Amino acid sequence: MKKVAASQSNYIPWKGYFDIISQVDEYVFYDDVQYTKEDWRNRNKIKTPNGLLWLSIPVGKSENRLICDVKIENRDWQKKHWQNILQYYGNAPFFNEYKTFFEHFYLSEMHVNLSDMNISLIKKICTEILNIKTNFKDSREFNLQGKKEDRVLDLLSKTNATFCLLGPAAKNYVNEERFAKKNIEIKWMDYSGYPEYKQLFEKFEHSVSILDLIFNVGKDSPFYVYGWRNK
Repeated sequence: MKKVAASQSNYIPWKGYFDIISQVDEYVFYDDVQYTKEDWRNRNKIKTPNGLLWLSIPVGKSENRLICDVKIENRDWQKKHWQNILQYYGNAPFFNEYKTFFEHFYLSEMHVNLSDMNISLIKKICTEILNIKTNFKDSREFNLQGKKEDRVLDLLSKTNATFCLLGPAAKNYVNEERFAKKNIEIKWMDYSGYPEYKQLFEKFEHSVSILDLIFNVGKDSPFYVYGWRNK
């Protein structure tokens, strides 16, 4: 059985994003599709004493482009985001352990393409922090045909998948019978059941960036992403 999942790249995604990656043999970054404004592609949330704060990357307002073609407008956001992270996570138990890793990303690297940047950081977090061994692919490698469900089926065929892990949003356009006819088993991702951990500030929030988990629990992060499923 070859397990495959595919999704758009996100900016500093939440733990559920990495959980999906951990459960498959091959993960495909699906960025040669329509860019959508005010989505997870260019922004995510962190915790502060005053509630949740959005960290957003300026990429312009045009929706007439693919995610893989979205350009980052300037570098000013990098320093600003890092200052916010320093301010609100500087006292987290494991911040200093991962400070160099993220400081280099925000202050030393120059990012011009949103998709390339997201993919690069997600891969590094998987391999260097979360111990995820999944193989990565880019949907642009496959010259996919069709739209929506047809395109997904084409991708699964070209990756030789026999099992596909899909997020709940895909239920809007997926006909499970078509997948079954191609001998592809579907499993729907369930985001419930994640164990809580000690966060800074009051009221626990699951839906924040993976940064929150890494800075608060350090080397135990893999357990809170996927390890708890094996208890």
